[in-house]
Amino acid sequence: MKIVVLDGNRLNPGDNPWDEVAAFGELEVYDWSDPDQVAARAGEADILLTNKSLVPRETIERLAKLRYISVLATGYNIVDVQAARERDIPVSNVPVYGTDSVAQYVFALLLELCHHVGRHGETVRSGEWQRSGTWSLFKTPLIELVSKTMAVVGFGRIGRRVGELAHAFGMNVLAVDVRAGDPPDYAPFAFASLEEAFRRADVVSLNCALTSENEGMVDRRLLASMKANAFLINAARGPLVREADLADALDRGVIAGAALDVVSTEPIRPDNPLLAARNCIITPHIAWASLEARRRLMKTTAENIGAFLRGQPQNVVN
Repeated sequence: MKIVVLDGNRLNPGDNPWDEVAAFGELEVYDWSDPDQVAARAGEADILLTNKSLVPRETIERLAKLRYISVLATGYNIVDVQAARERDIPVSNVPVYGTDSVAQYVFALLLELCHHVGRHGETVRSGEWQRSGTWSLFKTPLIELVSKTMAVVGFGRIGRRVGELAHAFGMNVLAVDVRAGDPPDYAPFAFASLEEAFRRADVVSLNCALTSENEGMVDRRLLASMKANAFLINAARGPLVREADLADALDRGVIAGAALDVVSTEPIRPDNPLLAARNCIITPHIAWASLEARRRLMKTTAENIGAFLRGQPQNVVN
């Protein structure tokens, strides 16, 4: 049984061993794979693991030995699941591993917008505080979250955890979801339409999956409906946001700030307009990547493989 990992560096940069996966057969791990390398590297694979390396139809059709694909993530749009289905190749994902890490990171981004801790820490290291002659030096407005309203767009596992944390901070919570489900047991809480949520919120957190229906939904029109002192947080998927529209809204003061862990093309392109936008924090897609979350991801991947080999594949998306 040969197992090939196309891009394992982010799951295990050295602190999260592959032992549980390697127990199932001969394991070959590549840090990264360019599109033109995938077919050759996966040519002898019975089981293929991929995080962000694309596995399109033409690749699947060339892999004669391939029996199973497991995606090292929740999102599986990188694999042509229909092409795999036509060959009776199950495709699994890891649906639950980073809920707490991503929700926590949403608040790391939000608190940075509220307090700019890094910037204020630098005033101490650079000597600016000492030179100021004042006992309290603040360079930006400092914002309290109690009684403010957070709109959570996408009220699945992560969105619900973000709502719980917002409630713990004393915030009012609005939720937007096409499948609302049961309301949480805290208050104040309400479900709202996307338009109402953007209009009422002091903070909007995007926590939804990317679909053909919501790609680019955060556009000039929706941003214009927000409060001038509102913040936008995106720890979901970059293409949810029209980046030129957001950069323009930030620069013109339509909204007060944004913090993003994802962008439309990753790594970010040098010409991305958000790089020069006013009060825009961008981090390199790390909300998911705590060691605890990556260990859960590794464990579930091993469980996926074991279930497939027992003839009972789990977390199948096709």
